[in-house]
Amino acid sequence: MHKFSENNPLVYTVKNRCRVCYTCVRDCPAKAIRIINGQAEVITERCIACGSCVKVCSQGAKTFYESISPVEKLLLSDEKVIACVAPSFPAEFTAIKDYRLFAAMVKKLGFDKVVEVSFGADVVAKKYKEKFKTDNDKLVISSDCPAIVNYITQYYPDLVQNIAKIASPMLAIDRIVRKEYGDAIKTVFIGPCIAKKAETDEIDEVLTFTELRKMFEAHGIKQQNVTGMEFDPPHAGKGSLFPVSRGLLQNIDKLGEEIDNDILVTHGHANFKDALEEVASGSIKLKYLEMLSCDGCIMGPGMSKSKKRFKRQSKIVNYVKHKLENLDTLKWEKNIKKFETINLSRELNTNDCRLAKHEEDDIAAILASMGKKSASDFLNCGACGYSTCMEHAIAIIDGLAESEMCLPYTIEQLHNSFEKINRSKSKLKDAKLALEHSEKLAGMGQLSAGIAHELNNPLGVITMYSNILKEETEPGSPMYQDLELITEQVDRCKTIVGGLLNFARKNQVRLVERNFEQFAKHSFDSLLKPDNVKAEFKSDLQNPMVWIDNDQMAQVLTNLEKNAVEAMPEGGVLSVGLTEVKNDIKLTISDTGTGISKENIDKIFTPFFTTKGIGKGTGLGLPLIYGIIKMHKGKISIESNDNPEKGQTGTTFIISFPRNGKFDTE
Repeated sequence: MHKFSENNPLVYTVKNRCRVCYTCVRDCPAKAIRIINGQAEVITERCIACGSCVKVCSQGAKTFYESISPVEKLLLSDEKVIACVAPSFPAEFTAIKDYRLFAAMVKKLGFDKVVEVSFGADVVAKKYKEKFKTDNDKLVISSDCPAIVNYITQYYPDLVQNIAKIASPMLAIDRIVRKEYGDAIKTVFIGPCIAKKAETDEIDEVLTFTELRKMFEAHGIKQQNVTGMEFDPPHAGKGSLFPVSRGLLQNIDKLGEEIDNDILVTHGHANFKDALEEVASGSIKLKYLEMLSCDGCIMGPGMSKSKKRFKRQSKIVNYVKHKLENLDTLKWEKNIKKFETINLSRELNTNDCRLAKHEEDDIAAILASMGKKSASDFLNCGACGYSTCMEHAIAIIDGLAESEMCLPYTIEQLHNSFEKINRSKSKLKDAKLALEHSEKLAGMGQLSAGIAHELNNPLGVITMYSNILKEETEPGSPMYQDLELITEQVDRCKTIVGGLLNFARKNQVRLVERNFEQFAKHSFDSLLKPDNVKAEFKSDLQNPMVWIDNDQMAQVLTNLEKNAVEAMPEGGVLSVGLTEVKNDIKLTISDTGTGISKENIDKIFTPFFTTKGIGKGTGLGLPLIYGIIKMHKGKISIESNDNPEKGQTGTTFIISFPRNGKFDTE
């Protein structure tokens, strides 16, 4: 038989199929699943080979060692090979009309003999019957289910002494057929159980019923192309009931006596674990405990994934009825007597896999890291595969689980990630817009510088000669008035050219330390405003000292405040506010004027763009402010509403810049 280890596991994960659903974690009675980077791995040394993970995995990510190839090699060899078929075969091959056809199909694969494991169950049942008569005080735990035996030896080693040292029906039939047909034979057990593959070295190979189906298909073997045959002797009796719950009790005529004789029969993961816990703690006193890992062997992991449990059970019952009706009782009794001296003992060794206990502080620290700081945070939703948050935390300490398995915690982390991504996207968008704007301003600056330099000389000539002509012209004459208009417009052109040069010039800020609250208040108080404009100034600065360029920052305040007043021709409120956020100063200048339309907001810092009438603005003020703030390593943004239906109209400029602008902290 194949030797299983961590490098050659019996049950393992097909990683590219694992979808991180934690179903296997939830259903594994031994908690032999370890999650690493979201992948569920089977821990061979903890695995009891119950196959639960194989049964519940809808993606086929959990599978087991396949024995088809070594069995095929055996059948092609010169060895005499005997198939030992488990009594649950009628529950699997329900479409085969007659058990004789099934026996013939198995034999056609190349087996020399096909015998029923049920006769081994008959012999084992007799041993249990004798044990009931002799061991009246000591608890006896049946040893038929290898997954249960593995679980006890690994997780309840103190109860190993209570396991009946009686061979399982599989071991029994192997010893029987070797006595009947010679020790040189090779035996292949065929049944519904994965754990049988690792139960003993006495069996040469183990096939599951699903593997047998594959072999039938590969060889084209169907019930239509075989002639029925009886199983080879020795023939079985009531042992065929073993795969159903309470099957052993029926064999030893104890069915219905569970209460009177302190007998407990249970099956399924949750039930057998609870039963063992109560027995180990002394909560219940029993004389006999029969347990099956699955819901009866008819629901084993080596069977097709059908959920029709009761249909399967009825197939077994009907088969047993037919068998008993046609059983040659005398011959059966003769065979029982013939093999009653066969050795049916077995040895069991403990393999303690219990995990160490952990300090409450360590568990609390893990829980706190997942946001579970009080009892109200323990949802115990089971989404992680563990029944409680406490179990999950312990599994994390043991290296079996990850924090990300907690669904509420992961959702919260996901929300936080989304928020960070959204903030990053917003910052990236702002940075992109700022870069585009800077590139636009740089291009416009070069153009502006060229235009300004070209215009300066002709404007100087026009100014000089217009003034000479004015001196030679009679004041008050029409010609004098025309010349005054010329000089006035030339001066206006010079102002525009000066603005172009300021805009184009790459000024270096000359930072000095100033009390910004006093600085801003002085600018605010110096503002000329009409009587219908109310002005409000508010400062929440705890530390008003900042590093700024006096002249340039004064230009920012003056221009923005002047623009705010001009935006309120019908009157309104001008508000200037100062706050601090960490090491940044935040300046807001708001008005309740007409507001800026949505389509103009994105153009507001574009050179030469203005919403003012002709002759009232150059469109260079805000681009210049933008450049000054950027040179102070700051940010500037606008909020505006021009629709009275949406609330108060007006515009707010929000400026923030570092307090320690003198130092390059970026």
